[in-house]
Amino acid sequence: MSYLLALDQGTTSSRAIIFNEHGKVQATAQRETHIKTPHSGWVEQDAQEIWTTQIAVVQQALASARILAKDIKAIGLTNQRETTIVWDKRNSKPLSPAIIWQDRRATEWCNQLTLQNLHNKIHHKTGLRIDPYFSAGKLVWLLENVAGLRELAEQGHVAFGTVDSWLMWNLTQGAEHVIEASNASRTMLMNLQTQQWDEELLELFNIPHSVLPKIISSDTYVADTATGLLGANIPITGILGDQQSALFGQSCFEIGTAKNTYGTGCFMLFNTGHEVQFSQNKLLSTLAWKCQNQTTYALEGSVFMAGAIVQWLRDGLGIIQHSNEVEKLACQVKDTDGVVLVPAFTGLGAPHWDSDARALLCGMSRGTNKAHIARAALESIAFQVSDVLTAMQSDIAHPLKELRVDGGASQNDMLMQFQADILNVPVLRPKMLESTAWGAAAMAGLKSGIFSNMSEISESWQLDRAFEPNMGIDQRQFHLNQWQTALKRSKSDI
Repeated sequence: MSYLLALDQGTTSSRAIIFNEHGKVQATAQRETHIKTPHSGWVEQDAQEIWTTQIAVVQQALASARILAKDIKAIGLTNQRETTIVWDKRNSKPLSPAIIWQDRRATEWCNQLTLQNLHNKIHHKTGLRIDPYFSAGKLVWLLENVAGLRELAEQGHVAFGTVDSWLMWNLTQGAEHVIEASNASRTMLMNLQTQQWDEELLELFNIPHSVLPKIISSDTYVADTATGLLGANIPITGILGDQQSALFGQSCFEIGTAKNTYGTGCFMLFNTGHEVQFSQNKLLSTLAWKCQNQTTYALEGSVFMAGAIVQWLRDGLGIIQHSNEVEKLACQVKDTDGVVLVPAFTGLGAPHWDSDARALLCGMSRGTNKAHIARAALESIAFQVSDVLTAMQSDIAHPLKELRVDGGASQNDMLMQFQADILNVPVLRPKMLESTAWGAAAMAGLKSGIFSNMSEISESWQLDRAFEPNMGIDQRQFHLNQWQTALKRSKSDI
């Protein structure tokens, strides 16, 4: 039996999962990582803790699976994207805290770029919108605000990277300074067409070339793990940013296939094939993966509030004790009786991008009870997903045939059925919900010869349940009209 090891470094934890060649989980280990918010809008982690927790869970998973490091055929790595780390090339020590993707400290810098009318240029080069979310602003902030950093950078001593770069540097003990293409596409520094650092943007942002890692394909054999680290030298042969990895792990290899991850928020990626598709509807164009000498692109939309809405019902309103009670409560009523929740607690994400929009609960009467509110909360997740996928549909000629789902809330049958009804496409939930980790493992397996082609990876995808749409067109339109009316009321331009 051949084994694949996935390193899954997320925002709240580092995980290691060992899979067999059929995609079956053999062992898993997880350790929490701590987030610090020293100022309003600042979100940081200790880069050293990211590394130490990640290597610790690898050793834990190997022990749990009762196999040796030499039994692992290859390592695949997936990571939280956009998070920015700088370190000293001479001693591998971080030169500041890791700035997390949620951090907003580069807002002022982004506003300046917008005032200089650079939006179209940056969007055309990178596929992204000007936003503090991406790595460029975080790196510029570090160069301008960490004492002595720019001087060190100009002397050639500073390395910049996203989490994949930092982990690769440590796994190879400083031998490899690289960034994988899907992660590089989230920096706002990579040209999406050429998959190289964009010289014009580097000059515009005043970023020294010497700090940048080498951009590599998703299925590159990078190196073996350093001697003495794990008891054997294991080849690292697959890297993907977490949302792209979930798309790959869900076997969304055809143009027009899409996946939605229902986590704290929702991340939807739609495979657009080998050509960059620019969105007319405020979605992001991103690199999905670069493997077997071909580049695949995707459109991406992010919804800020999904599972977080259920947490609000529990912690903010107290109408449930535990998150898993929400489905049972919502199913006590056959519909919301006109109640609509617009969960714009932190503004609205794609395709609205209205950061000043505010949450709204409307349509209540004397007969409204907590079951109606719980149902409206779940339906609001489906409506937001519908808005993003409608935007995607109008951006691309290939109609959506089905939506593959993963993440915690995909376990909620009522929500998945309503999602299928509102989208009017089948919603497919796989048996194996570790799509993100499996995507990186499968990419590593493709390069290391466990899989000879992508269709062999597709064979490991097994359906748990298909939710078929069974709502009439009039009823669907009625629901969507109610949602659109409520949405208008929550927006900041009223």
